[in-house]
This record gives sequence, structure tokens and C-alpha cells, in this order.
Amino acid sequence: MRTLFPVETTVRVDENCRLWVQSRGDEHAVPVLLVMGANTSGLGWPERFVDELAERYRVVRYDHRDTGRSSRVFDEHPYAIRDLATDAVAVLDALDIERAHVVGMSMGGVLVQLLLLDHPHRLRSATLFGSAALGAQLAGGSEEGDGLPGVDPRLLAMWERIFEQRSPEEELAWRVEHWRLLNGDVLEFDPDWFRELERRIMAHSGTHRESWAHASADTGGLDRGDELIGVTTPTLVIEAPEDPVAPPPHAEYLARALGGAKRVEIPGMGHALGEPVLGPLVSTIRRHVEEVEAERRG
Repeated sequence: MRTLFPVETTVRVDENCRLWVQSRGDEHAVPVLLVMGANTSGLGWPERFVDELAERYRVVRYDHRDTGRSSRVFDEHPYAIRDLATDAVAVLDALDIERAHVVGMSMGGVLVQLLLLDHPHRLRSATLFGSAALGAQLAGGSEEGDGLPGVDPRLLAMWERIFEQRSPEEELAWRVEHWRLLNGDVLEFDPDWFRELERRIMAHSGTHRESWAHASADTGGLDRGDELIGVTTPTLVIEAPEDPVAPPPHAEYLARALGGAKRVEIPGMGHALGEPVLGPLVSTIRRHVEEVEAERRG
């Protein structure tokens, strides 16, 4: 049976937590799991991006806890960032996916690093971008200890206001401005495109109120950068030279920490998935997946 349209399901992690999951593409195709960044619904992966990958693969995206349609549990049942990595394994288990190519953005890249260390048998390959290495800066480290550049001060100023209560229109405007800063200063920024993205996310979530649970979650257990050198899973690190969250040389540092990881730059890319980067990003991920699959076939 070929399933080319989106299929939605709910995955039960435990008695308190359920995750919204969507699968798109041929269910018998090679699986690709998308792991989004902090406080962001799975709909943060743009439709065009998912559709183009789904032309060749079975693409799975999901809402982290406290985002989208997944359970809002943090206030009563606090969890650690590392628990979000085990949620990704629960998604694979529920869909009977033994091994997947896993793509992680931002915090999602941190979670994929944990999967590389703790569940390597579940990964065919890994692709990371917009992410710090475990033990560095936002991934369980400190700005003083690793010598890497920190987050753009303009973003830090915005993040000081993340817990403010805003009306729906104020919240929409805040999110669009946030994306503008994340986009970087090189590639064209289309506010209408990101406004529509956020309207879809709000409609999907059923609320305009953003949960910032991941900003409060325990970061313990992330200081494992020294273990990355032992990773043998084929891994690609995508360099986003205009990334204001994990600016250069974060990608180079991460690729070195992973030993045999490849590094490819997408010129002008920041920390946002706007239209100008979608084509190059899909092509880069496809090329990595196809190379790994060709090697597996021998």
C-alpha cells in the first residue's frame, strides 16, 4: 500500500504525555525523521520542505512536548531536555521504524547528538544544522568555557521578553520579528511568508500563546561533548554562516567534535527556514541520504 498523503497519529510516551505525529510520503520508502528546535511545533518545518523530501522518502515530523497538539505537561510534570531525545525514539517505535535518517535543527540538533550517543542503532544517518555541540553554550555549556561566539545580542534582548503575555496580533508580530533576526542579515526576509507560517502554527496549536517550557527545562546531562568523537554513524553538519544563534565557527567545531562528520555550507543561511534556503537545504539533505543509502547497498 502506498500512502502519499499526510497521515496523523498520536503517540503515547507515558501516562502524562502524548505527541502529535505526522507521516508523509510512501510508507515503504526510506524513513526521514525531522526533529525541530526548542519551543517550536513540527509545523516549523515548512510545507514545501516536507513535500519535496516526501517525493523520495517517508518523512515524519512531530510536535515536541509543550508545542503544537502534543501534551502541555511541563508545569505539572517537569522534564529535562534529554527527555525530548527519548521522545524521538518513542515516535520511531510507534511507527515501527527500525532505523531512520534523522535531521535536527537547533535544539533538534542537540537531541540528534544524544541519539547518536545513546541510540546509534536507530539512525541510518544524521544531519545537523543551527546547533551547538554537546557541552558548548546553549547545549549544556557556558560562553566562558568553550571560546565560541555567543548568541547575537539582539536576540538575547528579545528572549528577555519571551514570557510576556501578548494579544494574538502582538504575538504574531513578535514571532515575525523573531524570525527576522533569526534569518540573518544576508538573505532576503519575507515577513508575509513567516506571518503565514506562524498563522498555520497557531491554528494547528489552537492557541496564540507560545509555551516556553523548553527554556525552563533542565539542561543536565548535555555536557557530553567528549563522547562525540566515538560516533560512527554517517553525519553531516550544515554550516549556516549567518546563523545568529550558533554562528561560525560552531558548525566547524561540531564537525570536528564528531570526528568523521562532513561539513557543507549553504551560503547566506541563518537560523530560519525561509524560502531562499529551502531548495539548497533539501538538495543537501537528499545528497547525504542518497550517499549513505548507496554505501549501505554496497
